[in-house]
Amino acid sequence: MSLKGRHLIDPNDFTLEELSRIFDLADKMIDNREAYGSICKGKILGTLFYEPSTRTRLSFESAMLRMGGSVLGFSDASTSSVSKGESIADTIRVLCTYADVVVMRHPKEGAPKLASEYSAAPVINGGDGGHQHPTQTLTDLLTIRRYKGRIDQLTVAFCGDLKFGRTVHSLISALSRYQGCRFVLISPNELRLPETLKNYLIEKYNIDVVETESLEKVINEVDILYMTRIQKERFFNEADYMRLKDSYILNRSKLKHAKKDMLVMHPLPRVNEISYDVDDDPRGVYFKQAEYGIYVRMALMALLLGVDVNVEGK
Repeated sequence: MSLKGRHLIDPNDFTLEELSRIFDLADKMIDNREAYGSICKGKILGTLFYEPSTRTRLSFESAMLRMGGSVLGFSDASTSSVSKGESIADTIRVLCTYADVVVMRHPKEGAPKLASEYSAAPVINGGDGGHQHPTQTLTDLLTIRRYKGRIDQLTVAFCGDLKFGRTVHSLISALSRYQGCRFVLISPNELRLPETLKNYLIEKYNIDVVETESLEKVINEVDILYMTRIQKERFFNEADYMRLKDSYILNRSKLKHAKKDMLVMHPLPRVNEISYDVDDDPRGVYFKQAEYGIYVRMALMALLLGVDVNVEGK
């Protein structure tokens, strides 16, 4: 069940057993980070960020540095040879001679998949357009497992931008593979989950889906509330964004009707969809969720690189 040399383009590229292996290693790293401080000594992470990123890029860099490795790459495509017209295929061919593992974020769907077809090093999709964000999904699944003790038999509500939100698309696809998960989709009509994705998941996994425009009507029945921001950068019309941007704002008052052990999750960054008065509520785990992203990326890269992760007794 080795993951050495594999690419991660879509969360479903890995079996549930392989995902569990990543989470098990991430758990060990959380409990004893120092023990893994040199397992990637001499390894280099290449970062190709054609689209702005703070958390994902810095989380990957932190993950590699915490394992003793190094990082090179770009965070702005205009500072690279892309600005001269270089193709993704040529960029990745060259970069994988410099780096041992590559993470790519790109505004066009399918770009990391294309890169993986030309790369001699493992390629990790750091987000492609409104399509997929698999390492955010791994982060989300690890967070759910650590707080709930399981990933199956849960009612999960997704709230906000379900049309363009790649974190939503990735996570609902991954959760559909776990037994007994039920989904509540909360969004304005204009930002509903794409019908093609919803119908695909219903047909393949026979999932239970409820759609509504009201957060208040369903908050009492969910185990996990996954909030998302209305993404201004995905809109072609600013008037539409302005009309929809404040559709859902979660505050302490609304949480009074939620389960005492419900989790409030968010991939961040937030704008105003979660009020600051929720930050002190123990159900708000979004900052811990961001922290877990470092460890799940550490575990993922270590396994893709095939380094020795058996640190017991060392």
